[in-house]
Amino acid sequence: MRSVSTEPSVAAAAYGSRLLGRTDQSTRSLRVRVQLLLTAVLLTANLIGAVVVASVLLLVRPSEPVTGAYWLAHAIAVPVYVAAAAVVGVLTITRALLRVLTWAREDRAPREDEVRATLRAPRLALVRQGVLWAGGVALFTAVPLWLQPSMALTEGIAVTLAGVLVCAISYLWTEFILRPITARALVQGPPPVGRTSGVHRRLIVFWVLGTGVPVAVLMLCGILALAGDDQVDLTRLAVLCLVLGGVVLLFGYMIIGLTSRSIVAPIASVRHALAAVEDGRLDVTIPVYDATEIGHLQSGFNRMAAGLRERERIRDLFGRHVGQEVAAAAVSADVELGGETRVVSVLFVDLMGSTAMATRLEPQEVVTVLNRFCAVVVDEVDRAGGLVNKFMGDAVLAVFGAPVPRDDHATAALRAARAIAARLAAEVPEIRAGVGVATGEAVAGNVGDERRFEYTVIGDAVNSAARLTELAKKRPGLVLAADASLAAADDDEAARWRPDGEEVLRGRATPTGLAVPR
Repeated sequence: MRSVSTEPSVAAAAYGSRLLGRTDQSTRSLRVRVQLLLTAVLLTANLIGAVVVASVLLLVRPSEPVTGAYWLAHAIAVPVYVAAAAVVGVLTITRALLRVLTWAREDRAPREDEVRATLRAPRLALVRQGVLWAGGVALFTAVPLWLQPSMALTEGIAVTLAGVLVCAISYLWTEFILRPITARALVQGPPPVGRTSGVHRRLIVFWVLGTGVPVAVLMLCGILALAGDDQVDLTRLAVLCLVLGGVVLLFGYMIIGLTSRSIVAPIASVRHALAAVEDGRLDVTIPVYDATEIGHLQSGFNRMAAGLRERERIRDLFGRHVGQEVAAAAVSADVELGGETRVVSVLFVDLMGSTAMATRLEPQEVVTVLNRFCAVVVDEVDRAGGLVNKFMGDAVLAVFGAPVPRDDHATAALRAARAIAARLAAEVPEIRAGVGVATGEAVAGNVGDERRFEYTVIGDAVNSAARLTELAKKRPGLVLAADASLAAADDDEAARWRPDGEEVLRGRATPTGLAVPR
């Protein structure tokens, strides 16, 4: 039998009660649990029925003396029949239920007809109990007609009422006990509404069993009293009304309580799951163990949670490709082509000798080295609050101040450049890389076509950073920054750099002041 995952369960008892165990319990454990619970519940239900019958018979007596033969017959027949009915009921009902649940014992997915049979299993228990108690009605109405005719009506009413209560309790408890198996049958979701009893129909049925039938019995007694039936005098009618009223109040409350729990438990599972999702736990599913509209609610939550998990996975993947800040901006607003001009700081890192490395190492080894190199760059850029905008094989472009504006973009870029150079020398000593930092105006936005575009920065600052990187490869520290970046940085960071001459960068007419870390 396959376990139903709750990933993880959002409640202490996934099926609405600890009695039913965990969702990951073994096949054998579940089978033993179901067998024991069914046996206990069916025996208890029949015992309740016997108590109801005995209470009515002892309290509602005819005006004339009851014969000894009547009491002797009942002293023998009642316990024998109740014991026999209980044993036969338990054996036949549990055997029939286990036969219906063969697919579960064989640890396989159920066929469609087996799913329908599983959902009808509680009704099977109700019908079997009904047949047994119908036999009791016939027996305990016939015996008084022979030995004490004045008690025939009383016994017929008592056994009928008890049978109704036993059938209702058996149905509700069987439905409760079979929740783990129902969940496995409904692992793909509940069947369309209409194939089984819906919530409205269920409430009507149990109103009939718990209230309608007992009240109808009382009305029948009233009709017989008005008709002048000798078996229903005023005193017996009053006592009968009091006794049956007490039975209806007590056991009717029990039936309504069980019915409400069968509705509230699956709704509560959805409520707990929604609270977990609200707390940010999207790895939540709940077992679908109700075949009514409430089961569709449970199944609908699972589909919603799966959709949220998929959306979050795509969002995370999107963020890994374009950067979390760009992804957040794209999700929060309509994405349009074009950009805006702003002052940013650009950091460019480029490997030295990557072509020679590719000829010297196996392709997989090259990828491993590049991933170690990129991991250092990404880690330090993220720590400084920048955006890794592009991976260009053996080079990385990062931008500070876009898409989220920040006043200290130059300080962050210079700090990241120093940290990257230090970590690459210590953690990836087999490679060397030049690092360049430039500050200036650039256009930041989406470039491409409506069908396919990317977020990027274009402008003089980007070109200057690339040129500085080439120059940095010829310097001992492998790091160069433009003097504009030092001018825009705070005093603490600027003090960590020193001037290192000036150079006319390729594509420019005027020289650019250079700086290196102290």
